[in-house]
Amino acid sequence: MKDPRHFSRRNFFKSAGMGAAAVAGMPLLAHSCSPAAQRENIHKFFSEGDVVLFQGDSITDAGRSKDQELPNNPWSFGVGYANHIGSWLLEELPARNLSIYNRGISGNKVYQLAERWEKDCLDLKPDILSILIGVNDYWHFRNGRYEGTAEIYENDFRMLLSRTLEALPDLKLVICQPFILTGTSAVDESWVEPFRVYQLSARKISDEFGAIWVPFQEAFDRAVLLADPTYWAADGVHPSMAGAQLMANTWLEALA
Repeated sequence: MKDPRHFSRRNFFKSAGMGAAAVAGMPLLAHSCSPAAQRENIHKFFSEGDVVLFQGDSITDAGRSKDQELPNNPWSFGVGYANHIGSWLLEELPARNLSIYNRGISGNKVYQLAERWEKDCLDLKPDILSILIGVNDYWHFRNGRYEGTAEIYENDFRMLLSRTLEALPDLKLVICQPFILTGTSAVDESWVEPFRVYQLSARKISDEFGAIWVPFQEAFDRAVLLADPTYWAADGVHPSMAGAQLMANTWLEALA
């Protein structure tokens, strides 16, 4: 027998004129412009021979191999959102000859990105840089493993991007909103207000540097209307298969 709560949700979205896919963030369909126009916008964003780099913590890392950090290589990408995005781009834009890297590392905070930035960013000379960072800056502070604050997070992030753009002035930046899902094994309501400060800092940094902003929290907030938070991320931080696909969809829509 179907869960009546699920049934009522579906009826709600139908009556509101919204398909479930649009609410969850299906790629290239949730915007007001046509799918063809959205694809054209994405095509324009990437140039011939572009180097695309994904950076961040375990959400980006997603179990990637550190032994072979190769572009366009599935073992070098792990199983997360960066793999979904990279696969879509390579299939959609074969003539662009893109080189796509994942250099996320589990547990990283902003200062740890900075410590490895020469090797894992600047030396790669990316044309497009996507960064998702922030949950560990709060989580590790919360559990007593790190003394950093939201102010340190913001200042470190700003210094990292200033350093990056000094070396790579033509870089296109994509800043991803750090996110949490409450009602999960690691995250409860007590996270919301303190973590929101980090999210606001990330948005502030994105605006300061003219980056494309990827609203992951908003996407997951819509998604939990369709399925329980644990469906999207069991611990509230690390996405499931569905959560990773939702993130990929949201990232692509931000570019469209």
